[in-house]
Amino acid sequence: MSEKTFPLSALELQTLTEKYETPFYLYDEKAIRENIRRFTKAFSIFPGFKEHFAVKACPNPYILKILRSEGCGADCSSLPELILAENAGIAGEDVMFTSNETPAKEYIYANLKGNIINLDDITHIPFLEKTLGFLPEILSFRYNPGPLKEGNAIIGKPEEAKYGLTEEQIFEAYKICKEKGVKRFGLHTMVASNELNPDYFVETATLLFNLAAKVKEKVGITFEFVNLGGGLGIPYRPGDKAVDYDYIARGIKDAYDAIVVPAGLDPLKIYWECGRPITGPYGWLVTRAIHEKHIYRDYIGVDASMADLMRPGMYGAYHEVTVSGKENAPKNKVYDVVGSLCENCDKFAVQRQLPEIQIGDLLIIHDAGAHGRAMGFNYNAKLRCGELLLRQDGSVVEIRRRETIDDYFATLDFKGLSSFNV
Repeated sequence: MSEKTFPLSALELQTLTEKYETPFYLYDEKAIRENIRRFTKAFSIFPGFKEHFAVKACPNPYILKILRSEGCGADCSSLPELILAENAGIAGEDVMFTSNETPAKEYIYANLKGNIINLDDITHIPFLEKTLGFLPEILSFRYNPGPLKEGNAIIGKPEEAKYGLTEEQIFEAYKICKEKGVKRFGLHTMVASNELNPDYFVETATLLFNLAAKVKEKVGITFEFVNLGGGLGIPYRPGDKAVDYDYIARGIKDAYDAIVVPAGLDPLKIYWECGRPITGPYGWLVTRAIHEKHIYRDYIGVDASMADLMRPGMYGAYHEVTVSGKENAPKNKVYDVVGSLCENCDKFAVQRQLPEIQIGDLLIIHDAGAHGRAMGFNYNAKLRCGELLLRQDGSVVEIRRRETIDDYFATLDFKGLSSFNV
């Protein structure tokens, strides 16, 4: 079962806030490294295994550089993400470019850098060919299984999703690409998000292996890799069971031996593009209690807002909240923990049992290391917080400064305002 911890003592955290103003994100390098090593060890039973970290989960080049040093590639979905990966030293075919409704200039950049392009629709074949003047040597396609596979609450039903090709389109797409001279092929899917059932991913792998075997038989091509996507969840709630990497790997290996080997597809590289399980549990949003309010409910107002972490407000997602220095205190109060945004959904916790909180207390919002700072925004002209990295030697470095008012105004033309007549 999952036990929520934080890598700094109350005194260490208080000292840190004297140098860095709250709110801020803190990431634990040692824990991230240990986790990706467990992940890699589990799936290294497959030939040519590669984890392509989903850059969208934590788009910071310091984090990406750490993961690159542990053997990871990158999963990118936009031009800035491609540039982030490149600056972190992740290059060439270690980058999977999986995007949708993609502008031509982004395909041009990905091809120029030798990244693997993963197409989201059959109509993107002529679009890409027109854009580049040719088709790359290697291409992959994203498969949408529709009603053959259940989705989950976050990503929705596959048949209602905008992503990927149908099975019929998959056969036609590979046939077209073969005829146009594409030599190397990959197959990809992504059908769930934050899923904790390990069997779900074994079933997904089985689905893809069977499809790859049928494409080989019908179209006469072989596959270099199958990308299982991401979607592995993390135990946000205390008592949730963490996904067992070894269990999933063993289940997928059984499917590999039963389907891939007899189909003549062995050796077939196995890729993942996980983000949340790699960094999610090892990042925290630290915020300070600055107000209290007692009306029909008791509220604690903090200096972070939904603009810093939108998951609770957007999805109703649960994040554990602890009070620094009061981890063992009785939870004898019930609060809504809220931010200052002009939206009533700006809440980090609703009717949550917590220790009694005083103004000035530091609150720690757990499991914020993925899809946290990355999803920040500037509504209400809120300025997004910075990011800190706890190094393995215990030192702390700032890896993204907090935004300033000048940053917010940087794209506005105040000089031209004086000559603007109304």
